Amino acid sequence: MTLRTALFAAVSLAAIAGSAQAQTASAPDDTAVEQVVVTGTRTAGRTRLDTIAPVDVITNQALARQGSGAELAQALSNLTPAIDFPRPAITDGTDHVRPATLRGLAPDQTLVLINGMRGHVGALVNINGSIGRGSTAFDLNSIPTVAVDRVEVLRDGASAQYGADAIAGVINLRLREARSGGGATINWGNYDTKVKTARGTRDANDGMTLSVSGWQGLPLGPEGFLTVSAEYVNRHPTNRSDYVNLASAPNYGRPIVLGRYGDPKLESKALYLNAGVPVNEIWSIYGYGGYQHRDTEAAATARTYNNPNNVIAVYPGGFLPIIATKIDDYNLAGGIKGELGGFTTDLGVTYGKNSLEYTIKNTINSTFGAASPRNFKAGGLDYDQFLVNLNVTKGYDLGLVEPTNLAFGLEYRKETFQVHQGEPASYTKGPLPGAPLSQGFGGFRPSNEVDVERNNVSAYVDLEGKLTERLSFDAAARYEDYSDFGSKVTGKLAARFDIDEALAIRGAISSGVKSPALQQQYFSYTATNNVATPTGSILVESGTFTVNSPIAIALGAKPLKPEKSINFSAGIVFRTGAFELTADAYRIEIEDRIVLSENLPNPSTPAATAAVINALLAPYGVSAARFFLNGVETTTMGVDIVGRYRLDTEAAGRFDMTLAANFNGTDVTKTPGLPSITSVSQPPFLFDRGNVKTYEQGTPERKFVFNTDWSLGNFGATVKATYYDSVLVPNNNPALDYETGHRTVVDAEGRYKLGPAGLALGVNNLFDQYPRETPALINSPSGSIGFPSYSPFGFNGRFVYARVSYNW
Repeated sequence: MTLRTALFAAVSLAAIAGSAQAQTASAPDDTAVEQVVVTGTRTAGRTRLDTIAPVDVITNQALARQGSGAELAQALSNLTPAIDFPRPAITDGTDHVRPATLRGLAPDQTLVLINGMRGHVGALVNINGSIGRGSTAFDLNSIPTVAVDRVEVLRDGASAQYGADAIAGVINLRLREARSGGGATINWGNYDTKVKTARGTRDANDGMTLSVSGWQGLPLGPEGFLTVSAEYVNRHPTNRSDYVNLASAPNYGRPIVLGRYGDPKLESKALYLNAGVPVNEIWSIYGYGGYQHRDTEAAATARTYNNPNNVIAVYPGGFLPIIATKIDDYNLAGGIKGELGGFTTDLGVTYGKNSLEYTIKNTINSTFGAASPRNFKAGGLDYDQFLVNLNVTKGYDLGLVEPTNLAFGLEYRKETFQVHQGEPASYTKGPLPGAPLSQGFGGFRPSNEVDVERNNVSAYVDLEGKLTERLSFDAAARYEDYSDFGSKVTGKLAARFDIDEALAIRGAISSGVKSPALQQQYFSYTATNNVATPTGSILVESGTFTVNSPIAIALGAKPLKPEKSINFSAGIVFRTGAFELTADAYRIEIEDRIVLSENLPNPSTPAATAAVINALLAPYGVSAARFFLNGVETTTMGVDIVGRYRLDTEAAGRFDMTLAANFNGTDVTKTPGLPSITSVSQPPFLFDRGNVKTYEQGTPERKFVFNTDWSLGNFGATVKATYYDSVLVPNNNPALDYETGHRTVVDAEGRYKLGPAGLALGVNNLFDQYPRETPALINSPSGSIGFPSYSPFGFNGRFVYARVSYNW
């Protein structure tokens, strides 16, 4: 089905239903949920179906029924077809901080808010072969699900309304607000699956997950509230590696699984507080604070016994390097709001910080031989953000059908980014030949250390109202000024026309901007390799270099500049009785996308160009380099369709049914121009075929979700079927491409309430679906990678779980 066909079908369905509704003049059904939203509008009292732009509202109850008991990003992906959350493995830090995408765009092209205030991104920049390569994004899994009351997902460009990075849309996490009551929940689950890899089949029973969470509402004075939420999660690792290639390592003598490919081992603790207290009848103060600590352990590629960087005396059977991280995430905010001179005023301050420290275990620096340490402190990353935000609104009578809402505000933001070096043994050369670094992940070097900061000042104005009873409008503009690359202006125009009480059409055009992250400008990471030459072995460096480094400049790097976008959208809203339907088409054109270049030279680099590059790199003692750059242009087109229906029956109970779909496609229309290093005609080697195809075919072009919630008395059940389109796992050599395959994943849960207590039993991926296995031809000798990390539903198989809850 094409995007045009999908939109035509949705519009036709709404028109037919609208005609029937007009003829029967049925009254609105009081069972329809009219959820008031605060995202995408600054006019108080707007409901989800009355907004000019499309907004999804996902409740805590829906999040809690996803069976994982831990990951917010996974739950959102299950419930919102426009969100994709792959679970990569063997991608270094990205194993531990997995990014989500909205509408197939980069993870950092979606702005995440907490209680309407900009959240901070993570310290990690994704530099390896995963969806979101080159991005630095907000870590959705740093927020415990128990602390969230609801999530509002604005599926429209909103840079003019909320600030840079909101190219794809906005995810607003609204924390719990309660002055009484509470609850506690225990989730337990385990994978029970049959693993069919290219070299063999086995049963797996792993990934045991235990989560304990609770919340309590407390009164602050006669009207204030303090809500405390806490969560503990303990998850064992999963392993979906293939078997070792015995032709490459015959001494094993039998099929063995040496690698560990799957979810990392995880233990996390989180505590969140959200509070609000009236000072008087006009003013109130508010604030929230949260802290999460995560200890995780993921595996790198396994080393067989005959790996040239193994030390047989230490690891006679080979070894499996473990990359362990300690991640600390902080959020703190406070403010005051009320009325000043007839203006509703909100002044808030937030601070957020994310830290990631690496420890490499069960590994070795082979250049020190048997004297090498087995564990290494490899250094770490820190990022923090300080923000002051002023928002002012007031309704003005301009002689229209109702007062027009004027909103304006100012924002100041300061960011810092740091890289800390590891212990010397993690990156230095000993007396023996080999790779002079801790295997699996070499430590950060003194040359990688950085401590940088920048600030940003922005101002916006937003005018929203009605020109007639049926015609609503919204106009917004924003000015942003950065200390490191100057100023930008974005704007948005949106309108909605209500044809009648049942049917409305809406549309918008907006410009967007995404600033280069500090991490993209200043992150560097270098590995040292031992390379044979006619005159003997020499040490050469290769890795990621900053755009202002001599190496990158020699290859044509230039200072990064912001990404620019134009977003067009058009859609319909239809509702009659207990049925509702929204369909929204979009087109997002992005210029100057910030990407991570290929390693230069690489196997795809033509020989003539490689010779020129090697000559340029020779004075710096390196054999390959990569860096961040602008220059990719893309066009993304798609349609989001969401239909809901509630059926109430006396005998069979209530059924809440949702059918949602996302059709999405991206075309890379331009790749970076070649640096002026050779006059020979060359293909676009800075952003090669593998990266182009990842943008175009790395996320599903079609995703459908059908969900039914049933309740009758104390009993309830949920059945959900999700169809995932096949995605491509590309390579610069087309002969090595393969696909994940089309799959439908079915989840089911049954529930029983006994007074304040509740019990749920469920299974995710009921029929044990997997993506296609990684072909043996392109797997490593150790068989570490069993399945494609691009799979939009993961590769762990069937998960069974139980949940016990108690509310008071």
